[in-house]
Amino acid sequence: MSRRGLIWATVGAVVLLIAIVAIIAATLNGAPQARPSSPAPTSSASPSSATQPQAAVVDEGVTQYGWVPEPITTDRETYVRAALAAASTFDPSKSTRDKFLAYLATWFTPDARWKTQADRDRATQLYLGALDESVVLPDDQWTQLRSDQNTVTAKVTGPIKYMAVPNDPGGMSIATADVTVTYRQGNVTNDDQVRVSVQVLCGSGSVPAPGSAQRAGDCKVVRFFDSALEG
Repeated sequence: MSRRGLIWATVGAVVLLIAIVAIIAATLNGAPQARPSSPAPTSSASPSSATQPQAAVVDEGVTQYGWVPEPITTDRETYVRAALAAASTFDPSKSTRDKFLAYLATWFTPDARWKTQADRDRATQLYLGALDESVVLPDDQWTQLRSDQNTVTAKVTGPIKYMAVPNDPGGMSIATADVTVTYRQGNVTNDDQVRVSVQVLCGSGSVPAPGSAQRAGDCKVVRFFDSALEG
């Protein structure tokens, strides 16, 4: 923001201000600590760490790899937009495909529709396998993009459509949207339009990422789909 100087002050105003200051100083002479105590807490209260909101993302540092940080939120739409972008946003020159897959796995939460932990673990492994085999670009294309010095970013470019999930225990939905995937090589870009879906859980059954500021109930990914699911 630009600062504007007080260039329209007149000599008369300055004289008046000096007079006012002199009167105030004379009034406060007998009690010099009475007035400053009031504004002091007001000026320091707003930046206090005690009143700061919860961290907005799990790890801002992942942007150095060209990845999308996972939001910490209970707002479904905010989370879905980030999740759909995250699956196709990366810089192949700054990380390996395996590391990217491992990062996306931290977005996942077990499928709460399964009753036992063993069944939930099996479902999660199945969903992660689909992420590897059908959602993220295959290894040969990743290598080619790195050789060509391409970066890839994705963004939801249309409205999000939500579907109910069978046997939903609460807070689970499938979101589908149009996504623009942009491949950038230097100053040259090429856009690819895709329509994809993700299943998310924004409810008490979600499991926070270990060591993060997330809490149970914050939105998490259950699974990505390799195509759009339309109800």
